Amino acid sequence: MIPDSFIQELLNRVDIVDVIDRSVPLKKAGANYSACCPFHNEKSPSFTVSPTKQFYHCFGCGAHGSAIGFVMEYQGISFVEAVHELAKSVGMIVPQESRPEDVVRAKVIPGLQEVMQQAADYYRAELKKSPRAIEYLKGRGLSGQVAGRFQIGYAPAGWQNLQAVFADYRHEVLQTAGLVIENEQGRCYDRFRDRIMFPIHGQKGQVIGFGGRVLESADAGAKYLNSPETPLFQKGQELYGLFLARRAIREAGRALVVEGYMDVVALAQYGIDYAVAALGTATTPAHIAKLMRQTDEIVFCFDGDSAGRGAAWRAAMNALPVLKDGLRLSFLFLPAQHDPDSYVREFGKQAFEDLMAQAMPLSQYLIQELSANNRLQSQEDKVQFLNEAEPILKQIQAPRLALLLRKRIAELADISSDEMRRMVKLPETNRQQTRSAPKQARVTMSLQRRFTLMAIMRPHLVQEGDQQWMTGSTDEDEMVRQVVKLALESPDAKPVAILHGLESVVNARLLPDLQRDLHLLDESLDFELEFDGVRRQLKDMYLQRQKASAVDRLKEKNLSQLTEEERELLKSIGTR
Repeated sequence: MIPDSFIQELLNRVDIVDVIDRSVPLKKAGANYSACCPFHNEKSPSFTVSPTKQFYHCFGCGAHGSAIGFVMEYQGISFVEAVHELAKSVGMIVPQESRPEDVVRAKVIPGLQEVMQQAADYYRAELKKSPRAIEYLKGRGLSGQVAGRFQIGYAPAGWQNLQAVFADYRHEVLQTAGLVIENEQGRCYDRFRDRIMFPIHGQKGQVIGFGGRVLESADAGAKYLNSPETPLFQKGQELYGLFLARRAIREAGRALVVEGYMDVVALAQYGIDYAVAALGTATTPAHIAKLMRQTDEIVFCFDGDSAGRGAAWRAAMNALPVLKDGLRLSFLFLPAQHDPDSYVREFGKQAFEDLMAQAMPLSQYLIQELSANNRLQSQEDKVQFLNEAEPILKQIQAPRLALLLRKRIAELADISSDEMRRMVKLPETNRQQTRSAPKQARVTMSLQRRFTLMAIMRPHLVQEGDQQWMTGSTDEDEMVRQVVKLALESPDAKPVAILHGLESVVNARLLPDLQRDLHLLDESLDFELEFDGVRRQLKDMYLQRQKASAVDRLKEKNLSQLTEEERELLKSIGTR
């Protein structure tokens, strides 16, 4: 692993304005710089870069991050690759962690992230040793280059192969990671055995889970086996292949959603690099929201059988709540006996993309499905049609799409739009346009968070004495302690470097709000005045907490048991 101290030093050295301007021409806009966002299609610039904070932020799609994050997102490379590229640009050498082979089998089990990476490395090494697994992949038309790009591996047959990697095989972190299972008799064994292994990558390119596929000759177990839900991996939030596909999606202007790992890899083999797959679950609103950050066009591809059509309908229903005007969703059903893997192998890239051009738009698909078994001849048919359409229409928040779809449904039911509005209780389609941002609903910022923001922006204002008055045991109290420590260690650090240092030492749930508030923080503030004010308020708050806690303890004592100091404390509180 790259030392965290090096990452902070790198963030202090690079200038995010120079980094982004090399790829996206920036224009000066007041204290910041702006451009049209490179991560989604837009006509008016909503992408801003702060030279002071060293962050970029898009108010259109929500993309934000540091120089490292930008290089990862824009070039579609991993965290480590982005660090190496930025380090090279400023003449820094990335420290290489030298460790002998036997250190990999350390008895002290590392954290979840390290465990997953070690397992991935092991599976990749085992693939090279298995002619049977290699022949299987070749038989599916995969080259070594594509297998390497997706970091495909092989989990050999046998019950406890990972014991060769992790000496403390019974350590709970291996079970938490979903690599090892303990049965009712207390026996531990590998979850993945005799399977082709597909690593699932997070947004920084780190391995967060696995999908395992049995070989053709295997006769036991489910065809696909996924990692269970873990602190790193929630299948309803992740899409297989998205990390590698991000750049291709932006270049193609669309994302293709398929059903399986092999579909994604096979399509990539034939030059269709913008495919992703849901992980053993129906496509969720979170999946759609992730893809919307990359493109305005999403094509769902399903097998033409009943199972595929059922999956398509679930995907459509899950997409409804997050639809936006301008987003194009369409549905492609392959001919019988074909999936994306077999179709692209038989007919090639051009034929597949020609077929994709014929995909059915969401609105047309919804109408087709609603009227599939309804002749719309009798009044009863039309009532049934409206009853089935109503819950669908209620979920659509995109004003223009909702309006046009309502008009079409009214036409098919042979009623006017006004009649349908009276018959079917639907929200107003223009409500979203008149609703302003819910600023009033935001929770008031705590003193701890405001102090942390000031320390991030002006670390040189933090004093040694600030370590003395900090008390409390909440996550926000710990955040204050950590930001003071970082500021004292690096008083000249840029805000982005201080924030990066906090990411590994504070509760993760605090970070999104902290990042958001940092983006929105007014850079014209008198930070020295603000810092003095929040420091006084926070010190007073901690003092009041201490006094209240002391009073609670004193209440448990008889008056005769109190010391002179305790009596004076009670008097001072009583006179306030």
